Amino acid sequence: MNGSNIAWLDGLNVRGIRPGLESITELLDALGNPQEGLRMIHVAGSDGKGSVCCMIESILFESGMRTGMFTSPQIIDVNECIRISKQPIDDVTFDRMLGKVRDAAERIDCPCTNFEALTACALLTFREMGCDIAVIEVGMGGRLDSTNVITPEVTVINNISLEHTQYLGSTLKEIAAEKAGIMKPNVPCVTVTTGDALEIIKARASELGCPFTVVISDSVRVRENHSDHIIMEFGGREYTVGLPGRFQGRNAAIAIEAVSLLKNNQRIMGSVDAGLSNAYWPARMEKLKGSNIILDVTHTKAGALCLRSDIEEIYGKVVLVTAMLSDKDLDGVAEILSPIARKVLVSAPNSPRAADAEELASHYRKHIDDVTVFPTVADAMEAAVKEEGYILVTGSFRTAEDCLRWLKRTE
Repeated sequence: MNGSNIAWLDGLNVRGIRPGLESITELLDALGNPQEGLRMIHVAGSDGKGSVCCMIESILFESGMRTGMFTSPQIIDVNECIRISKQPIDDVTFDRMLGKVRDAAERIDCPCTNFEALTACALLTFREMGCDIAVIEVGMGGRLDSTNVITPEVTVINNISLEHTQYLGSTLKEIAAEKAGIMKPNVPCVTVTTGDALEIIKARASELGCPFTVVISDSVRVRENHSDHIIMEFGGREYTVGLPGRFQGRNAAIAIEAVSLLKNNQRIMGSVDAGLSNAYWPARMEKLKGSNIILDVTHTKAGALCLRSDIEEIYGKVVLVTAMLSDKDLDGVAEILSPIARKVLVSAPNSPRAADAEELASHYRKHIDDVTVFPTVADAMEAAVKEEGYILVTGSFRTAEDCLRWLKRTE
């Protein structure tokens, strides 16, 4: 890959997070508006966005469509964010597309952020690679997220919890209003939200004339919960879903409802079974092959509640290796995950946004005595593998990355 192009993309990180659509609109215009004419599904929510995206992608792929998918953040390589037919784009394609985005940005002197450039790169790739349809995950929020320049065929809003409060608001109603910003006039919307958040989204649907589907959690019954799949019932039918965790039943139901709302969906609906059973999404309670390590990226209280319940059911008590980012609810996640931990090994992920390991440890010590701090995730893993039983690694995408890089070095 051209080092200068990837260095340019990395260099845009200094511009940080800047919600708004002005720069992305200018950049896409300079690229010939690749998003126009592309069939798309737009997915927002606080937890489970990526899992819903991958299930929708898998269903569409099994129906014979050439699929595109844009999700973030990556776990190891940035190529993971842009997929064609369920595979990350190769280095040569990524470099070529990124070079076009860079040329356009420099030509019009566009002060784009890293995520804006990546969004433009994804949309350009989907057009130039001839995708039949693309699944687009919102980066943060919705209304001012750079992905919100698209006109989708269906929108999805997964569950809503308190997150990114410095950008999205301090209440569920405010956050719901931001996520409802992806809704478009007359475009069907699927949600699983409840309470105040649901009322906000319902009101927005009424205002825009959006056909509106609410997936009720009680309508999904997970009959079996295994380490690598679930068996669920929804809408009078049974499905096998290739991802572990009871919460994936709800995500699968959202995916089924979303694809059912696509135009000319007869062939697609015939591929739901194969799509769900063949769905794979890394680091979502993933038991790594040939090891006793369970890798996860949960970083919210809502996600931690689901994770605790599933870990308890499938594995029992675990050695918990955790590291988080500073803008997350450290105390809330620690309180939820402590009951499943025999001991906790705390460190800091390799990120400028890393939470202080001692501070994170102090939250765990409120609930469990055996808490040890390590300088890095790799150091924590070295200690964890000397223990008996299963090891759960969770806390952030960067924690998962650090674990996988450590594992690669030890193989």
